Amino acid sequence: MKKQTNILFYILSVYVILQFLWWGFHLIQLSQESNLDDKIVYRKILMIVGEGSVFLLILVFGLFKIRSTIRKELTFSQRQSNFLLSVTHELKTPIASTKLYLQTLIKRDLTPEKKTDLLTKALEENERLELLIDNILNASRLDNKALSPVITEIEFKSTVKQIIERFNKRFQEIVIEMDIENEPVLQGDKFMIETIVTNLIENAIKYAGKNAGIKVFCRQSGNSMSFGVCDLGPGIPPEQKGTIFNKFYRAGNEDTRQTKGSGLGLYIVSEFVNLHHGTIVCKNNLPQGSIFEVTLPL
Repeated sequence: MKKQTNILFYILSVYVILQFLWWGFHLIQLSQESNLDDKIVYRKILMIVGEGSVFLLILVFGLFKIRSTIRKELTFSQRQSNFLLSVTHELKTPIASTKLYLQTLIKRDLTPEKKTDLLTKALEENERLELLIDNILNASRLDNKALSPVITEIEFKSTVKQIIERFNKRFQEIVIEMDIENEPVLQGDKFMIETIVTNLIENAIKYAGKNAGIKVFCRQSGNSMSFGVCDLGPGIPPEQKGTIFNKFYRAGNEDTRQTKGSGLGLYIVSEFVNLHHGTIVCKNNLPQGSIFEVTLPL
């Protein structure tokens, strides 16, 4: 259990013991003073009943909080279990694919074009593995408070172009559009901003599909700049929008889920945005799909 739950548990336990001792003392005192006036006895009974009512309310509240925390811990534990199942599969898949491509290159006499194709696919799997490992490391650094933004001047449009080009090499059938006005300049951590955009595009490809009208946009208004990724996929149910940025959160069961992932991408995006004192929201796209919009102060 969390530290706050342990503290609440010990405080509640000590209070219960002290309260019972206090009641016992009053009952013994009341039984020994049988010559007291009826009004005095009545007042003491009311005092005991009043304290008992307060005690009951505090006890119920404490038990409710403990139960709520335990449920959260169990949910988080289940997500961690799902994460281990998912990340094991995610790590094994690119490793196995790369191994197969390299074995094919060694064992078979292939044309230069085929060799180039296999090497390209091996590099794509390596980039996929690298992204997953980066997300795991970033999540660990965030937990340990070991990351802080190094603010520099970022040419946002050229940064997004480079990211889209990398995705185009990995997924040649995907069309990722860019809707960025002028040449916006952002004050932020270049690594974190690139990670935010990369993870949002990766998320759109994963859940919206490869032909779902993915677009990276950017708008500047007053003292803030908004950017993000929109798609025309199936969208996100309203009841999930409050939890999609939680660590390890992924909808459904890991054993039956079709989409790949670790449940860390949007969590890292949210934390990196917070480190820049910004906000991120998930909105509905029209006629369908999702919009992940980040707003940062300038």
